[in-house]
Amino acid sequence: MSEILDLVALILILIGALLCLTAAIGILRFRDVPMRLHAATKPQVLGLLLILIAIGLSLESWPVVAFLVPIMLIQFATAPLSAHMVGRQAYRNGTYDQRSLVVDELDEAKGTPPAAGG
Repeated sequence: MSEILDLVALILILIGALLCLTAAIGILRFRDVPMRLHAATKPQVLGLLLILIAIGLSLESWPVVAFLVPIMLIQFATAPLSAHMVGRQAYRNGTYDQRSLVVDELDEAKGTPPAAGG
């Protein structure tokens, strides 16, 4: 049974490392901030999740799993938050490709006066 778990852990680590590699390549190759943020958050977080699952399976220890769960929860909390903050600042600075936006809801919101009474 241990050999099967080690094989599954190996496969998960390889897939997780591949996802992290694609995230790094996407950060380098994509042209504007929203595309880079997509590459930095989605595959990187999934890659880390797969690697942490592989570590838990490989070590077969509840204290290790108890240590890995907060790491993943913190990653799930901070990756979208940091991406939002970087994207928001890029929008304010105008350092994004405006032609790539299909709908610019923030630009539409700038032109409307605030609602009364609320």
